[in-house]
Amino acid sequence: MTKKEYSQLTAEQRYKIEALNEAGIPKPEIAKIIGVHRSTIYRELNRNTSKRGIGAKKYVAEKAQAKTSIRHKEKPKRIVFTDELKKQVKGWMTEKRYSPELVSAQWKKDGIKGVSHETIYKFIWHCKHTNKAENKDYKELCKYQRHGKRRRKRGNYKSSRGLIPNRVSIEERPEIVDKRERQGDIEVDLIVGKDHKSALLVTADRTTLQVTIDKLDSKNAVDIARIMTERMKEKTIVHTLTFDNDQAFCLHEQVAIELGASTYFTRPYTSQDKNGLIRAFYPKKTDFREITDEQIAHTVNLINNRPVRKFGYLTPNELYSQLKVVSHL
Repeated sequence: MTKKEYSQLTAEQRYKIEALNEAGIPKPEIAKIIGVHRSTIYRELNRNTSKRGIGAKKYVAEKAQAKTSIRHKEKPKRIVFTDELKKQVKGWMTEKRYSPELVSAQWKKDGIKGVSHETIYKFIWHCKHTNKAENKDYKELCKYQRHGKRRRKRGNYKSSRGLIPNRVSIEERPEIVDKRERQGDIEVDLIVGKDHKSALLVTADRTTLQVTIDKLDSKNAVDIARIMTERMKEKTIVHTLTFDNDQAFCLHEQVAIELGASTYFTRPYTSQDKNGLIRAFYPKKTDFREITDEQIAHTVNLINNRPVRKFGYLTPNELYSQLKVVSHL
């Protein structure tokens, strides 16, 4: 008999096996009568013959069918990476700048049977390196991955320590700030646009990672101090402000007095992770003069509603709401 691929037995075949086995027909003969490979019969009798209790060592078709149904229901089902899921990956990665890990986590959060982030990474890699027509719309997804590679141009760095009066180093900042247990410890940075003719003033709460972004027409220290003070007064309380080493923050003491906060400055050459995320929306050499306030507001909304792994995939806004409720109890 030609060897056949193993296939699932039907209930009718199982009743025939029961009758033939009860009649003492050898297993190879049963296989020929049923029309399956002999290994199928050996496997079926071994898996579905009771080993103990009433009816031990006896094959019963009804029980065998029930056992098989249970195994089939409990067997992990392979989730197909459908076109709908692929389109969702593309939308979230290009519009919200989600990583594959965040896409997978968001599916779980929404109760959607998606695929793992490893599967998404493999899909992106496959689309990048093949020219199949069905993958054409996803070939550029690789460009939306954040790789965490940071470059620092030490030779071009101009120290501004002497230009910032009463600059206090981050090393002197209270330890409680590093614990990220309270709101009101704010990090402040500038993201400079094309030809240094425009910039974004970025603030982020260290505990919730909520951000604000204000567009600047220049790096005028007076304007920056005013805008920052107005923005921070919207918050309930500000304990500390930690700035990057830019001369534009030379009026930090004025801001501190207005807000009743302490100010500190980061070490030279250090980069801020949140700027990497913002750069995903506005790459280097972006002219912020061409970006509208509505676009800025949309970006802030996306970032503050972006799931964060270390928060158990809560968003900054969700964490802020939880902490706000706790603080009022």
